[in-house]
Amino acid sequence: MLEEKAKKIKWFIFDVDGVLTDGKIIYDSEGREIKNFCVKDGIGIHMLHLSGIKTAIITGRNSEIVNKRAVELGITEVFQNSSNKLQHYKYIKEKYSLQDEEILYMGDDIVDIPVLKRVGFPATVPSAPEEVKKLCIYITKQEGGNGAVREVIDLVLKIQGKYKDIIKKYCNLE
Repeated sequence: MLEEKAKKIKWFIFDVDGVLTDGKIIYDSEGREIKNFCVKDGIGIHMLHLSGIKTAIITGRNSEIVNKRAVELGITEVFQNSSNKLQHYKYIKEKYSLQDEEILYMGDDIVDIPVLKRVGFPATVPSAPEEVKKLCIYITKQEGGNGAVREVIDLVLKIQGKYKDIIKKYCNLE
């Protein structure tokens, strides 16, 4: 079941806090927000793009650092301050003529449930509430912000048979 679902994935959509980050919000003495992103996740997102898989972010918070990270990673569809993640999910689906089964969504909390219920490949992290875990076909070994995203990316690319070719491209071994 997991393999069949992974083979259909054309898009990855990520929540930010608790998925792309460790979920902690840190403020410096000037009141600026600081988030910890995992470099391995970033390389994985670059690998997705090399394989032809597109990416998006839908997050409930608003943070300039998320925009900066998205630009660094080449993620062009970014929805922040999303009080209705399903609405933004539907927008992406319609804009790119996608089917639910072509989308992987990775979220970690109850606000992600409406999207997790719709996508073909719902994924989460170990610290997610049980209500979220019950809906997901894959729960990472790694926590958010610590390689969880890369774990799912590697899994899907390997199942799709793209992993070795991406490594060759990434390392200019062709």
